[in-house]
Formats: sequence, C-alpha cells, structure tokens
Amino acid sequence: MAVNFDEAVVHLEKRGFLDVNIDPTLDLFAEIERLKKEKNAVILAHYYQEADIQDIADYIGDSLGLAQEAEKTDADIIVFAGVHFMAETAKILNPEKKVLLPDLKAGCSLSDSCPPSVFKKFKDEHPDHIVISYINCSAGIKALSDIICTSSNAKLIVDSLPKEQKIIFAPDKNLGGYINKESGRDMLLWNGTCMVHEIFSLEKITKLKMRHPEAKLIAHPECEEAVLKIADFVGSTTQLLKYTQTSDATTFIVATETGILHQMQQASPGKTFIAAPPDNACACNDCPHMKLNTLEKLYLCLKYELPEITMDEDLRMAAKKPIDRMLQMSKELGL
Repeated sequence: MAVNFDEAVVHLEKRGFLDVNIDPTLDLFAEIERLKKEKNAVILAHYYQEADIQDIADYIGDSLGLAQEAEKTDADIIVFAGVHFMAETAKILNPEKKVLLPDLKAGCSLSDSCPPSVFKKFKDEHPDHIVISYINCSAGIKALSDIICTSSNAKLIVDSLPKEQKIIFAPDKNLGGYINKESGRDMLLWNGTCMVHEIFSLEKITKLKMRHPEAKLIAHPECEEAVLKIADFVGSTTQLLKYTQTSDATTFIVATETGILHQMQQASPGKTFIAAPPDNACACNDCPHMKLNTLEKLYLCLKYELPEITMDEDLRMAAKKPIDRMLQMSKELGL
C-alpha cells in the first residue's frame, strides 16, 4: 500500500520503513547519489553491510576508521550504514550534524550484553581500576569509560599504559582475553560476547582446513579462544582485509562476519575466500542486525532524513571524553 509523506514519516519513526513501498523501476543507486549531492550527505558503511550498500558508500571501514571519518567529515548529514552504537558514536562526535540510521532496530548483541546500570555497579566494586571499553557498546557504557578502543588499536592502547595499572575491559570477553594473552596483562573482563563471532564451529573449521590444507585461517579477535588458537592470523576487520592482500596464500577461511568477503574479493579477485562455518545449519555468521539495513531503507532514510539519532547533551559530553582519548592515542600510536 502506497503512503503519503505524513504517513511515511510515521512509519519511518515508529516502524522502521516496514510499510513504505518504493517504485520497483527506480534506480536506487542514481537516486541515492542525487540525494547525497542535494543534501550534502555522506554515507559511512561498515564492512559487514550488504554488498550494494558497500558499493554506494563514500567510506567503508571498521569501527576505528569509521570513528575517524565521522570526526573529520564536513557533510551536513551523516547516514550511518551500520548498527546503533556506530551511529551514536557519529552523533557524539558531531552534535551539530544530523546523523541518520537506516533502521533503528539495527542493534548489537554485544552492546546489549552490557547494560549501563549493571555495569556501573560492577565498576563501583573496583574503584582502583580504569575502564577500557570496546567501541561496540552503548553511549551509556562509553560515558562510564576512561578510554574507548577498537579491535585495531586495543592491544596498543593497553600496552601504552603502565603495567601496574589495573584495568576493567568491557564488554567483549573474547577480545579482552585475547589482549590479556598477547600483552601479558590480567585485565578484569566483563562477560559479554558477539553472537556472530562466538558461533563458529571449531570442529567444522578443522574439517574445512583438512579439505583445504593450503588455506590460511584468519579470525577476528572477538572469536572464541579455541578458534583463535588455530588461526594463522588474528586481526581487526581492516587488518584481516590487508592480510589477504599482502599474503602469498591464495585461499582463506574467514572467521568473521561474511560482509567483509565482498571487499576481500574486490581487492584480490584471483584469490578464494571461504566463510568459516557456524555451529548450526543457518547462516548465523551473517550479523542479523547489520543486515537489517538495505539499499531501499538507505534511500528512504536520505529522502525523509529519518530515523535521526538524538542524544542528551550531558550523556554525549561524558561519552565523548573516552572517544577523544582513543582518537588522540591512535594518532600518537600512528594508527
């Protein structure tokens, strides 16, 4: 059922575009490009977005790159093709800009695993610890943190702190455990995980490696320790992409969200990329939250400039301090 503008706004705000129909003959790529120029908008997309969104985006990256890009953009409108905490981060860094998210339901299981009210009690029980939080968390958790990190810079940030400094690492216990092992630290870990990265099957990956003995297993540090132990390379999404470009290997088993395979295949068309199998029959190594964003929703988002991310100013300022510290430390560390 077609709807008029006022009805569309209601649907956009409350129901995430579910009932808004689009003319099937419309060239969405051309329309999105037109709207970007007309509105001075920029599209920032995470590597885990569907291929069409990656192809139309102005910038594609991991959490660190996206935060850096959001900080320096001169666009009036930022359309964040990712999940809610990423759009929140863009708003924290750009209070004067309009920040849009194609689907407000695009959340994050890892972020949801760390409620601010519960985490505050945990933090208060350890007053001699500073808090380093992975950027995959809500604005409320960022506001309770001393430093934000990403998988790209987490180890370097931890290594830059005095050995005697006690640290709480939140919310991802797998990433925190990996950093503990690599840095020799003993950070106190919040018990949170990513639903995509904890689902990989060690048994199925081992069988896959037997069928492809020449393949390199590459894994994101959000994966469980058993997978990381047998990986040939562990790194952030961007680091995994770069590894596939520079490695002499021609076949890779990729243990992270499947969206990155699009960039890997584009960068190295002569190489083979195999998605690591999950421990079930479904394609659960696709993030269901990331994949809520579609090209159609991106078009509607730009057209109506909704849904918009808004934030209490006190919360924004409190959340901005640890992000600023991360960005400054990343510059100092050459990232």
